[in-house]
Amino acid sequence: MARVVPTETVDMGETVAIRTSTGRTLRKVIGSRRTEAVRRWERKMRVGAARKLSPHGTPSVDKAKHAYVPADPFAEFPEPTRSRHQVLRALHRQLKPRTYLEVGVFTGASLGLSRTRSIGIDPAYTITKEIQCEVQLHRTTSDEFFSRPDPVAFFDGVPIDLAFIDGMHLAEFALRDFMNVEKHMSPAGVVLIDDMLPRNSLEAARDRKTSAWAGDVFKVADILRSYRPDLTIIPVNTSPTGVVIVLGLDPTSRVLEDNYDAALAACLAPDPQIVPEETLRRTHTADPASLIASPVWGKLADLRKKTVNRAALDKVLANLSA
Repeated sequence: MARVVPTETVDMGETVAIRTSTGRTLRKVIGSRRTEAVRRWERKMRVGAARKLSPHGTPSVDKAKHAYVPADPFAEFPEPTRSRHQVLRALHRQLKPRTYLEVGVFTGASLGLSRTRSIGIDPAYTITKEIQCEVQLHRTTSDEFFSRPDPVAFFDGVPIDLAFIDGMHLAEFALRDFMNVEKHMSPAGVVLIDDMLPRNSLEAARDRKTSAWAGDVFKVADILRSYRPDLTIIPVNTSPTGVVIVLGLDPTSRVLEDNYDAALAACLAPDPQIVPEETLRRTHTADPASLIASPVWGKLADLRKKTVNRAALDKVLANLSA
C-alpha cells in the first residue's frame, strides 16, 4: 500500500535571480554556508513579493479545446521505438534508485512507475493512476517548493538518484527546475527532461496553439551545452515529443546561477519559435531501445555504493554517445 503524504497549497511566480556580482562577493566575505542562507531568505522575499504584485501568479495554460492541425507539416524523423514512460520505467528497473523526484505529476502516469521513496510536485495534480511507492505529494509550484529551507527532507539525507522534469512547458521554468533539482542530485544520478524534441514550430510555441504542446523547453538543451560542457546531454527519440537525459551532474555547480540573466534572455525569445532543423528531424538523437540496453546504468548504480569520484564517473560516461 502506498503511503501518500500531501502538503499545503502554495502559489508563486519567480522574479529575478540574485545578481552574479552579489553572490560572488557574499561568498568571499561571509562564506558559502552563510551565502546560501542569504539566498534562501532572498528567495522567500521574492515569493512573497511575487504573490502580492502579480494578479495572476504563475502562468497557467488551458488545454486546447479542439485538436489543431499545424499549417506547417511535421518534419520527417525516425520512428520512435519507445515512449517516454517506457524509457522511464526501464531506468527505474536498471538504476534501482533509492529516491525519485518528479516535477509535473498530472494524473500520476509517470509517478506510478516508481517503487522507491518519491516526491511529486504539481500545483494541480489529479491523480487517477495507482501509486505503488511511499510518496510525498506537494500541491505547489516547483519554484515555491525549492525555495523552502530543506525541500527534500523526506529523503532523509539521501540524494536524488532519478528525477523527471515535466512541469510548465516554458523554457525558463524547465531551466530553473533543472538548476534546483541538480543541487539535490547524486553525482551519479540521472535527470530526464520531457518535451525536448517538438515536431514543428507551432507545437514549440510559448503561447499554446495546438492540442499536443511541447512548448519551448527545447531551448534548455542548448543552454546547458553552452554553460555546462561538463554535463553529458543525450537527446532521445521517444514518442511523442522526445526527452533529454542529463548525466555527469555536479550538485555544487553555480555556473547556471551565475549566468542566469543571460540564459533567461535566451529562454524568453518570443513566438514564432525557430526550432533547429536537427531537433525537428531528430538527426542527432539516441535510439531509446539501444540506449536503455547500455550497461552504463548498472555502472552508475554501482558508483552510488561509494563516494563518487569524478574521474570514475567520467570514465563510465565516456562509453555513452548519442
